[in-house]
Amino acid sequence: MEEVRATAAWVASRSSHVIVDSAGIEKAVENIREIPRIEWDFEGIHYFDNGPLTVQYLFVLDALNFCFWPDKDLSYDHLASGLKEALENDKSVFDADRLQKFTGPQLRKVLKWPRQLPLEDERIRLLHEVGFELERSFGGKASNLVESCGKSAAKLVATVTSLFPGFRDHSLYKGHQVFLYKRAQIFAADLYGAFKGRGYGEFKDIGSITIFADYIVPAVLQQLGVLKYSSTLGSMIKSDTEILSGSEEEVELRACSIFAVEKMRDLLRVKSGKQVLSIELDLWLWAFGVRCPSLQHHRTLSIYY
Repeated sequence: MEEVRATAAWVASRSSHVIVDSAGIEKAVENIREIPRIEWDFEGIHYFDNGPLTVQYLFVLDALNFCFWPDKDLSYDHLASGLKEALENDKSVFDADRLQKFTGPQLRKVLKWPRQLPLEDERIRLLHEVGFELERSFGGKASNLVESCGKSAAKLVATVTSLFPGFRDHSLYKGHQVFLYKRAQIFAADLYGAFKGRGYGEFKDIGSITIFADYIVPAVLQQLGVLKYSSTLGSMIKSDTEILSGSEEEVELRACSIFAVEKMRDLLRVKSGKQVLSIELDLWLWAFGVRCPSLQHHRTLSIYY
């Protein structure tokens, strides 16, 4: 995903609200004792049958994987486990023709959620989009989409963002287009993790995937001293002011996170003499963030978070 790396570096070189600190990167890398192995579904919340239905599940899951923070009781775990249970009860629930007919109340019923979901209309629109394009171009099956990409994670991300507009995580920053591709890259990484790098998860270029720029990663990097915020941005975060989708602050938080972790990866490679995957570092940062709930306070209206 060279366009992601290149545009993240472009933003980092011009950023005024978020600064990547080289000394902070070196210190953070010194404190990483071990790069975690990618252990997918360690909490047992995902559906897995080692076949095409798992791919369909993951594509639906990653289409909906955004915007949890406005509802303090909603989390990714609710989404993943709710979709899993629905599929276990009805193997056809995520068939392409049914996805195109989903309604808000039906999605709430699937997830056993008692009230309207954050950005519910957008979630339903995305389900319709996924169902329509899968039926039109891939015989209704996400597994056919994956197979069409010839074991290339980069091609998979490019195909998904080309044919499914809801996955086009683009922003305009100072007149320059920036590519972040959070959820499309997560789909490739989920396949790699779920299938343990084999079958539908075998990618010859999994190292091309960057981290997934969301709301926790910048908070962890700031805590580690890798990112530094302007006084204005620091005050916004401290006061829980919403950081608007597409704003300079949002783009800088996400792009600088990608750029910083790429620098961490390069330094770790030199330090260990081993190839390090960005998605492994993403896992390490997330684990750090989960252990520190107070870090999970970046607010944004972006549907991609």
